[in-house]
Amino acid sequence: MADRYLSLTATAPGRFLTRRLGLPQPAALRRWSAEHPSLDGDLLHLTVGASALDLPPVLARTGLTPGSSPASASSSVAAVAAVAAVVLDATGVRDVDTLAEVHAALHPVVRSVAASGRIVLLGAPLDPEDHHQAAVQQALEGFTRSLGKEIGRGRTVNLVRLTDAAAAESTLRFLLSPKSAYVSGQLISVGAGAVTVPDDWSRPLAGRTALVTGAARGIGAAVAETLARDGARVVVLDVPAAERDARDLAARLGGGATALPLDITATDAGERIAAEVHDGLDVLIHNAGVTRDRRLVNMPAERWSSVLDVNLASVLRTTDALLAKGALRPGGRIVATASIAGLAGNAGQTNYGASKAGVAGLVRALAPRALAEHGVTVNAVAPGFIETKMTAAVPLFIREAGRRMNSLAQGGLPVDVAETTAWLAHPASGAVNGQVVRVCGQSLLGA
Repeated sequence: MADRYLSLTATAPGRFLTRRLGLPQPAALRRWSAEHPSLDGDLLHLTVGASALDLPPVLARTGLTPGSSPASASSSVAAVAAVAAVVLDATGVRDVDTLAEVHAALHPVVRSVAASGRIVLLGAPLDPEDHHQAAVQQALEGFTRSLGKEIGRGRTVNLVRLTDAAAAESTLRFLLSPKSAYVSGQLISVGAGAVTVPDDWSRPLAGRTALVTGAARGIGAAVAETLARDGARVVVLDVPAAERDARDLAARLGGGATALPLDITATDAGERIAAEVHDGLDVLIHNAGVTRDRRLVNMPAERWSSVLDVNLASVLRTTDALLAKGALRPGGRIVATASIAGLAGNAGQTNYGASKAGVAGLVRALAPRALAEHGVTVNAVAPGFIETKMTAAVPLFIREAGRRMNSLAQGGLPVDVAETTAWLAHPASGAVNGQVVRVCGQSLLGA
């Protein structure tokens, strides 16, 4: 369903009216397209404190034009022209005095960031032996979330904790591109996992096989389409009742895509998937999910168990089976779908919220072991309000509240979840593990 309010605010009378009434002022977001794969404009690189990162070579490959690059916050940036993105290296911030340089660096340039532009802060892991460093590095998270809520005009602000710029290249490319249009206010930690640099960054999944559950329609279909765009051979899995849609999608995807009609809650689902991808699987996307909303006092056991079985138990069973059988190749990626309902809670969704919080728990517990034992990373996306047929059926006022209650003041699109999933599935994202990344426009719920 079209967002008529967003269309209204794109007109001069609409902007005037909503400004006078103090209503949200959403900006149309710039998303990826083959014709415009990158943001337009310069990249401003700032550094505060003493940094050991070798950032320039990585930033030069983001597709943005290197612009003014002051060596430190003390450099004069008062007259900066409009820029597409700002990267502030704050990994060297270790005390409150140096933290003040973050303000000094960004204060003069925030207004210069173009609409749908990006601000990415780089921080260091918290040092357990230095509580001053830990305090100010944690302070960067509050700074990032607060700036994200006030910056407006479709711009996003995110924080990446890292120790190696090369290991974070796929993450920086994603956050500094139109692909991350609906990801804001997020903290992403990049560790020291193995990174496989693709021969072609425009088709990083070439030669790889990806399976997407619940893929016949909605967000799952968008994920399948995006992975196919990136070169993957996709297995479109959905329930037998959706077989026609699954086969139609596989035919459109091409590239050897196939459909697998299968109830993911079947006890032998893992074995049947392994048989389908007998040559091995590189990417496993757990997208299948259902809702059976009702307040707990009115919720029969069947509504509880059906949601938990699809959304959580099937994820646990199939993941365990595929790892045990060695069906996921080393360098593989598992990406599960959580939800902000599991992180912040939602009235009438105790079953759904429990299932999605369980997905987050699975990711955090399994990620280090799966990487150590199988060479496979495990992450999750947590969508917020996404414009789908399901949300189109939500009553008007609740739907409008869902759209506006985030820093971007609009709903996301299925492709926003798909692009985030594709980044986590990227062969160069091997150092991103155990992360639950919200795709919610920085929802005001639970933020």
